[in-house]
Amino acid sequence: MNRRVDRGERGFTLIELLVVMVILGLLAAVVAPNVFKHVGTANVKTTKTQIEMIGQALDAFRLDTGRYPTTAEGLNALMSNPGAEGWNGPYLKKGIPNDAWKKPYQYQSPGSHGDYDLFSYGADGAPGGEGENKDITSWE
Repeated sequence: MNRRVDRGERGFTLIELLVVMVILGLLAAVVAPNVFKHVGTANVKTTKTQIEMIGQALDAFRLDTGRYPTTAEGLNALMSNPGAEGWNGPYLKKGIPNDAWKKPYQYQSPGSHGDYDLFSYGADGAPGGEGENKDITSWE
């Protein structure tokens, strides 16, 4: 079996492939930080929105029962009746979400900053922090 090679057709050289890979690497180095910066801000915005949504459910619980759930009852009181008279839930359609970093929200009632404190510790899961690690709260 004879294989015919056309001298006019040839593949890419190693140098050409390396040049293309370097260009792609430079583009990735410029674009990736900008993309990941937006992921962090999206997580913060998602968590703030969820805190507002849970806050509305807590307010509806209070309208029905005359009080906010206690710390011991927690946010689960929004989904199942903790024995509160007038409870007319569930107050959230899809259950109690975790924050954008897949960690449960912190809830205290009575709170240090109002009737209740609802917050996320941010990306690091620890109190305090800067940027994406900053606590996201219902009172700010």
